[in-house]
Amino acid sequence: MARDARWDALLELVGKHGRVEVEEAAAALAVSAATIRRDLDQLAEQHLLTRTRGGAVAHGVSYELALRYKTGRHAPEKQAIGRAVSGLVAVGEVVGLTGGTTVTEVARALAVRPDIVGETTVAGGQPTLTVVTNALNIASELAIRPQIKMVVTGGVARPQSYELTGPLAVGVMNEITLDVAVLGVNAIDIERGAYVHHEGEASVNRLLAERAQRVVVAADSSKIGKRAFARVCDLGLVDVLVTDAHITAEAKDRFGEAGVQVITV
Repeated sequence: MARDARWDALLELVGKHGRVEVEEAAAALAVSAATIRRDLDQLAEQHLLTRTRGGAVAHGVSYELALRYKTGRHAPEKQAIGRAVSGLVAVGEVVGLTGGTTVTEVARALAVRPDIVGETTVAGGQPTLTVVTNALNIASELAIRPQIKMVVTGGVARPQSYELTGPLAVGVMNEITLDVAVLGVNAIDIERGAYVHHEGEASVNRLLAERAQRVVVAADSSKIGKRAFARVCDLGLVDVLVTDAHITAEAKDRFGEAGVQVITV
């Protein structure tokens, strides 16, 4: 197993269980204990976990993997969700995108849509699509697309998610309006609404939702019914949830009763 794959697996174990033991990880990954110890030492040097005698633990109760280690998790589902959400956006609209791996797939799907890439402007000389985002990785991917007008909010970058937060981001958001906002979340629940791990991201994401005529949450089914630290919004602001087919029938019905259209892929 390559090092990057081992690191991804180790961080997945820590994120799921809160801790990992050297011997158990070595057996699970079919490598030597010495290799696991070295991997854990290197991950600890990057402040991605905390070393303990015999293993490692997460930094805190609300554990967040860095974005670069989350790209492979539920990848097929996220790509399918990205394509489905892309189909909800009309040519010429202004779209707000938060950060996160699922919304990154939305951005990639928008970037290759034939009716977007085939034209440079729509009637009246407006851009084929205008994208507003606080996510640096999304901005860097879309900035090279001449058909897309790319607007970045400004703010202070978080290394875990590449998202810009703080007063500068809030200042820009207060000056614009959106046709649709696409939110990536760490948790969504019928009772509690949509949540993310970081309060600064929650604040910017909330503003995106409030400035939009339509709000779409893009989240694979592993996020449904879960908890995270910072509240983005309640379900009253959410129009559509796009998720994968593993959502339970009960959850789908309850979201529908709450006024949220559920699209499964």
